[in-house]
Amino acid sequence: MAREIWRPGNMLYPIPAVMVSCGRENETPNIITVAWAGNVCSSPAMLSISVRPERYSYDIIKETGEFVVNLTNKKTAKQADWCGVRSGRDYDKFKEMHLTPLKSNKVSAPGIEECPVNIECKVKQIIPLGSHDMFIAEVMCVDVDDTYLDEKGRFDMHRAGLIAYSHGEYFELGQKLGKFGYSVVKKKKQGRKKKS
Repeated sequence: MAREIWRPGNMLYPIPAVMVSCGRENETPNIITVAWAGNVCSSPAMLSISVRPERYSYDIIKETGEFVVNLTNKKTAKQADWCGVRSGRDYDKFKEMHLTPLKSNKVSAPGIEECPVNIECKVKQIIPLGSHDMFIAEVMCVDVDDTYLDEKGRFDMHRAGLIAYSHGEYFELGQKLGKFGYSVVKKKKQGRKKKS
């Protein structure tokens, strides 16, 4: 088996492709598609998004200190792609993509009604990194479309059809392989106990 050595690059794939909505008072809200996003802390719940300073949404998020991360799925994949290649300077993305601004519970930025999950965030820190600045934010509220809940009230990943991004392509999440800790769970012995 041969191995190749490549120059440094972004190879941590797949990653979530999310639509981040933001807005300033008395202005049309905007959507930016972000692939550099991830969890950074569980208590308090925090996440990060990284945005290029030249992007239209950058100043909006920096000034307001708020945004909503909207998880994307098969139904919203085309809108997510379009919002990633068009600028809010030139288009009303909600209008062009037939998306509905959803009033948030804890922040002033709207969510996107068509997305299965809306994660409302407040910026806690901005870290300049190079091509992108990282916005570290606390999760203030999570709004879930109950269409995607199972009979026990849990979020059903399969039903939601969430998408991931890898090397310029979008993929729907597929087959479940296991759950956290499944590698160490002891299997129960099969068969009936003998009567004494």
